[in-house]
Amino acid sequence: MENRLGFLWALTLAAAVVSCPTLAQEASKIPRVGYLSAREAPETRDEAFRQGLRALGYIEGKSIAVEYRYSSGNAERLRVMADELVGLKVDVIVSAGSLATRAARAATTTIPIVMALDPDPVGSGFAASLARPGGNITGLSTLAPEISGKQLELLKQIVPKLTRVAVFGNSKAPGNAQKIQQLELAARKLDISLQYLDVLEPKDIEPAVRATVKGRSGAIMILVAGSVLLSHRAEIVELARKNNLPTAFNVREYVEDGGLMSYGVNIPDLFFRAATYMDKILKGAKPGNLPIEQPSKFELVINRKTAKALRISIPQSVLIIADKVID
Repeated sequence: MENRLGFLWALTLAAAVVSCPTLAQEASKIPRVGYLSAREAPETRDEAFRQGLRALGYIEGKSIAVEYRYSSGNAERLRVMADELVGLKVDVIVSAGSLATRAARAATTTIPIVMALDPDPVGSGFAASLARPGGNITGLSTLAPEISGKQLELLKQIVPKLTRVAVFGNSKAPGNAQKIQQLELAARKLDISLQYLDVLEPKDIEPAVRATVKGRSGAIMILVAGSVLLSHRAEIVELARKNNLPTAFNVREYVEDGGLMSYGVNIPDLFFRAATYMDKILKGAKPGNLPIEQPSKFELVINRKTAKALRISIPQSVLIIADKVID
């Protein structure tokens, strides 16, 4: 009798497994996230995203799977990678910049997209408003135009005799116009004239430096980083060094590569917080209902080694407020 009951129980259990073949799969299913970047890997900001995952209790490969894709500045490759992530049916796409967000949006209107950063999400057409983005895109913004004015003020403190500055920018970049407006206000107060130079492609970098020297500008300032300028930051820093030009940037990577100073949004903090948006969406939140956050942390980074090479003495008043000093 016992043997018969055991046999019947085994049959019942087997029938249950056959009738619900996905139970075991669902129990072991972990979220799959796509991480799309137009840049090269790995970088500080990518590690900040991973730190954000760990802070939320996610363990890559165990409780979450992340598909990393980097196009190294190749726009066509970026589009292919976005399509690839959609084909993998990821639950969320985290986009590491405007170009990646645009590629992801072109690839899908249904999979949620979390922007790790964007200078102007509304102006870029990614959101209806910061408060209620609508659609399938939300995340974080670097929108803080007043930073460019502060950047120029700090540069003037470091180089007091400065009267003319070459501004490298991208007229097609979101947020460029707002930053120029704030920069001009600061320039008038500081009695500094500005020389605008559009850098849209890598081939524009060297001519822009030559124009800086010819135009008698005493320093170079990067207004909007963008993928072109950021991907070729080593070239910019080296050309500036050869021409004995102080440099001011809006992201710290330039200074880590030998630039003089940077003041801007703390980018790693945005990538760290992008993990929180991803987590909310995985738990059921709709991206269109999640407000886009503006930056709350800013940082000043000084390269004292570069300053010494340029024979510039960084004022103590600047060193005191610096978040990082590279010696």
